[in-house]
Amino acid sequence: MNNNYKYLVWSGTAVLVILGVFLLVSTNKTWNTATTTNTVSFSGEGKVITKPNIAKIQLSIVTDALTSKAAQDDNSKKSKAVTDYLKKQDIDDKDIKTTSYNIYPQYKYPRYGGQPTITGYQVNQSMEVKVRDLDKVSNILDGVVAAGTNQVNSLSFEIDDPEALKADARKKAIADAKKKAEELEDQLGIDLGKIVNFSENTGGYPIPIYVELKADGRGGMGGDSPSVPTGENEIVVNVSLTYQIK
Repeated sequence: MNNNYKYLVWSGTAVLVILGVFLLVSTNKTWNTATTTNTVSFSGEGKVITKPNIAKIQLSIVTDALTSKAAQDDNSKKSKAVTDYLKKQDIDDKDIKTTSYNIYPQYKYPRYGGQPTITGYQVNQSMEVKVRDLDKVSNILDGVVAAGTNQVNSLSFEIDDPEALKADARKKAIADAKKKAEELEDQLGIDLGKIVNFSENTGGYPIPIYVELKADGRGGMGGDSPSVPTGENEIVVNVSLTYQIK
């Protein structure tokens, strides 16, 4: 009988402990839900308008010859002449890079079928040049062609460090959202607590402005130096701040 009594006491204690833990978890779960559901969000917008500060020129040096070696040697001479010219224009080595280098066999195809024969080789070297002094862009376009460039494929105006401008726009957007929160706090009759959530959306990121250019094959761009207006870029950041309601 004594053993049965002890068994009942231990069983009852175990049940009470389990119920206590269950109630504690349930209460904690309800409390967490309340803190996350009693919230209000405010949106803000930040905008930065700026002019591009660098130009990127995409150019190609194309060379044809009877042998692969002759084509490569000739292409190397032209490439060196273009690079030497750019350095004379105070373009740093880090701002001149080869983006692709290809050697293509040139074929002659029989009129009435049969195996094509190789008649020569073509070397195509593509380069990207970053110009930091925008006043020199027009002259450099003419100069690289005169130095040996066959094609000036495109010109783009960009922002060298867009993340810094994005951070500035984000700062303005957050300030805008906080200002709205302060203004609407009294109107809504609520007391705002800490910020519990943040989201961001970026639009109008500095997209390169492209100008299509083609060399005329006569050592120049054809006519006068091209006019290359840079325009402006706009960065817009939208944020949402979610506040806990006290």
